[in-house]
Amino acid sequence: MKKANVEVQKDGVKITFSGAVEKKNVVEMVERCQSGKCECMIQETKEKIKNMQVSGEDGNIELMLQGDDIDASEVKRAISNSPLIK
Repeated sequence: MKKANVEVQKDGVKITFSGAVEKKNVVEMVERCQSGKCECMIQETKEKIKNMQVSGEDGNIELMLQGDDIDASEVKRAISNSPLIK
């Protein structure tokens, strides 16, 4: 089972993916987002993200979205619609 947990941090939002989620797929998602090739979040939220870092390994991956006042509910909505966890 694929799961994603979204947690507010002092410097942004941390997303933890667990289960059958591959790191390469998370990296590809980040690259699409950084290049503007996705419509996962509203533009206002995207503009607040200053940096994205992927760590961990298949089945236990962390994606840190760094920035000010990132809307965690918008991130949760985007992740729930992502093919990564479906």
